[in-house]
Amino acid sequence: MGNPLQASQLPRTRQQTEAHADILRLDIQSGQRPVASRRTLVIFEADNLPVGQRWVEAGEPVVIPDDVTARVLTRRKAPQVDAFAGSTSVVICTRDRPDELERCLASFSRQSRTPDELIVVDNASRGERTREVVLAAHATYVREDRPGLDYARNAGARAASGDIVLYTDDDTELHPHWVANTAAAFDKPEVMGVTGLVLPAALTTKAQWIFETEWGFGRGFDPIDFGREFFLATRKDGCPAWTIGAGANMAFRRRIFDEIGFFDERLDVGQAGCSGDSEFWYRVLAAGYVCRYEPTAVMYHHHRLEMAGLASQIYFYMRGHTAALMVQYQRTGEKGNLRRAFILLPRYYLGLGFDRLTRRVSKDQHFVGKQIAGAISGIWFFARNFRLPSP
Repeated sequence: MGNPLQASQLPRTRQQTEAHADILRLDIQSGQRPVASRRTLVIFEADNLPVGQRWVEAGEPVVIPDDVTARVLTRRKAPQVDAFAGSTSVVICTRDRPDELERCLASFSRQSRTPDELIVVDNASRGERTREVVLAAHATYVREDRPGLDYARNAGARAASGDIVLYTDDDTELHPHWVANTAAAFDKPEVMGVTGLVLPAALTTKAQWIFETEWGFGRGFDPIDFGREFFLATRKDGCPAWTIGAGANMAFRRRIFDEIGFFDERLDVGQAGCSGDSEFWYRVLAAGYVCRYEPTAVMYHHHRLEMAGLASQIYFYMRGHTAALMVQYQRTGEKGNLRRAFILLPRYYLGLGFDRLTRRVSKDQHFVGKQIAGAISGIWFFARNFRLPSP
């Protein structure tokens, strides 16, 4: 979000400009330097991996930024990391989206490293088509009848036998090196969680544009280790664990579930609405471990097409966000979570309201009412669901 808080202190937004755009994936070694026909998100690639991005306007030639060139040189000079020697399990959680699931499952035929186990958790789908799609892909079918994404994630974790468990959603398409590069990021014993780069698959509608420019999953093209130092430096205002990545692209050592428990089933889609992933990362950090953001673990996400769906999504994002702050305080006793929920968030939205009343230009014009309503609802949701889930 924007002022008066730094972007690292609240879920991120960027300044909104126009409705929708093209996406151009450009190999910087191809020698091509096209001119954009309209606003375009250019994703620069080298050695078959994304290395940077830039927005260009209609009529503007595509120029390779200096930071992209430098990043390619840095990656090529980096020592080679040995392949992860342990076993891997992939978990995909889905509900009543067999077409999207089928598209996601097709990505595994192109993986440079085949997962040892591919599990699809059917979270209370109403028809039989989901099961048919899973069996046709020769994946393991697990049924979880309790609606809620974290119920499904936990069912997948319990069914998985791999040394690491990789999670993705049914609305993604995976880069061919996703499994291999995610697994390779577990190169130190203190690395308990890994997230990766999530890029938009398309920006064909206004809703997709708004989501990508204001709420997108992108976390940049450089690796980051989030560990104890990060947690301690930000604890006063509640460690912003959501900056670690996106739940559509995450993985964990299987043994972390034995140490800190499973996903909190009060959170995320079907319950509070969001933040089951970030609350789990928060617990990993609080336990003294490292979560790594690895930008070579790449996937492409299909954002929601319609404005109504996006409005609902933003409402539940903020509902899950404040509910997660309360859960984090309940589990760890870190008072920074209360400060964020009851001081920083209200101050932020009061600032937005003042900007509107005084007719100042605000960066955050979309769904502000939905955000505020969701934030309030999240506190009330936690109050009604105070008891910790059973282990």
